[in-house]
Amino acid sequence: MALHDLILVLNCGSSSLKGAVLDAHGDTLLLGCLAEKLGTAEALMTFKDENGKRSVALAAPGDHHTAVAALLAELQRLDLQARIAAVGHRVVHGGERFSASTLIDDAVLADIEACIPLAPLHNPAHVAGIRAARDAFPQLPQVAVFDTAFHQTLPEHAYRYAVPDALYCQHGVRRYGFHGTSYRYVAAESARLLGRDMAGLGLVIAHLGNGASVCAVRNGQSQDTSMGLTPLEGLVMGTRSGDIDPAIYPFLQANTGMDLAAINRMLNHESGLLGLSGLSNDCRTLEAAAAEGHAGAQLALAVFAYRLAKYIAAMAVAAGRLDALVFTGGIGENSELIRAQALQHLQVLGFVLDEAANSAARFGAAGIITAEGSTPLALVVPTNEEAMIARDTARLSQIQAA
Repeated sequence: MALHDLILVLNCGSSSLKGAVLDAHGDTLLLGCLAEKLGTAEALMTFKDENGKRSVALAAPGDHHTAVAALLAELQRLDLQARIAAVGHRVVHGGERFSASTLIDDAVLADIEACIPLAPLHNPAHVAGIRAARDAFPQLPQVAVFDTAFHQTLPEHAYRYAVPDALYCQHGVRRYGFHGTSYRYVAAESARLLGRDMAGLGLVIAHLGNGASVCAVRNGQSQDTSMGLTPLEGLVMGTRSGDIDPAIYPFLQANTGMDLAAINRMLNHESGLLGLSGLSNDCRTLEAAAAEGHAGAQLALAVFAYRLAKYIAAMAVAAGRLDALVFTGGIGENSELIRAQALQHLQVLGFVLDEAANSAARFGAAGIITAEGSTPLALVVPTNEEAMIARDTARLSQIQAA
């Protein structure tokens, strides 16, 4: 590789910073890092490369600037700093302002800040990370890659809510959708694995992790998705309820005394798999417990799979045709149980599970998991959001891949 040929990818949370150094193709990971507990005295950063892991305590104030400074020092230690050509940032919410990844300048940063009311838990951290990276790498191009951008192709009948028009016109109340970077990567990779052109291909993709959603992709474009104004809508998730009767707010306020903040916290952080099981939000823990007869774990997994199947069937309408169902994300890539339960519900659409193929498709393995000759197909495709961010960043920064 030539010098000045690497991409630094940053994903900033409110109290965390995840980073990766990749080649411009997004195929080779040279360094990964995770800063946790930012803003506290326990702030820590862990680095991982081919030589293993090492952790360093972050000096006060232990914020995003401190984390980026520690990352810069590690790049210098590994003689990688001079090879960083550009920085790519994951940004959760771009509203209607951004339908594609973009180079960051002051105006773009201001637009990202303007979307904070739509993502108050995410966009402030992204802004902090962008500012820290611009300070640390002032000479490098910086690129924003938006989770919402892929879904800007939704038709109006799919993204509008049946609420007074002024709420959309004045406050942007509409379906935005998330996980778009993952969907974009997985859709292209699915077409490649199937030997199909994206044109004429109808896919339903299920991105299943602690956050989970489903997306209908037709001709390479998003047509509908399960997450909405916020990531709370849609599927049952690790700690999020997903779809629920909105009248639960006045009901709980009247009958339990909970205020809006408490109800919102409950629906986002105490519900989903955790709330149903009373045990854990981790699918692996629940599968083990369910196998031992834990009733709460069994119920949580059953509800998760049933709601998933219902959404997959609904998204087939938006896809126009269902050539393939694609599972991705931590649960989608690794839980043969969830895939099997969902496909059991979806036999009405013609899915026939190949149990051996389903068992083999785990831990990074891609492949078709339905029986030979049956249609539609179901397959597992590992996602790689960091690779997508690196590729967008290299393209927009005009970095030539080696």
